[in-house]
Amino acid sequence: MTETFSGGCQCGRVRYEAVVENFDAYWCHCRMCQKATGGMAAAFVEMPAGNIRWLSAPDWYESSPVARRPFCSTCGTPLGFAWKDGTGGADLTVGSFDDPSRFRPVAHAGAEGINEAWLDTRGLPRQETASTQSVVERWAKAGLEVPE
Repeated sequence: MTETFSGGCQCGRVRYEAVVENFDAYWCHCRMCQKATGGMAAAFVEMPAGNIRWLSAPDWYESSPVARRPFCSTCGTPLGFAWKDGTGGADLTVGSFDDPSRFRPVAHAGAEGINEAWLDTRGLPRQETASTQSVVERWAKAGLEVPE
């Protein structure tokens, strides 16, 4: 079963459509992915490069001698990963999909960079953005409600 999903950057300048063949995703914990995303891991969906159609072109950063990463130079959103030689699959960041809710992590890559303290956070307190008073006040001051 294949479905076409859409996605893009935070500001909307870069958009894509991707033909998704399954909902498997993975975490990459390697130091390059940590630095490229600013997070403890990058959440990716891998697919054949031909399954991605850029509706508006991303910028590309050559992150190493063997890889490059699409991103938006306007808002800074990291959008994925690809091998420079064009072989193998390509990855899109899970969070850049318009609806990332159907994807599920099935593996860890770059395991040498795993920080175990960040893997299981179920016991940590949770607070929704719209219930954080300082955030609500800032959005209200801008004349807006807190976005989803």
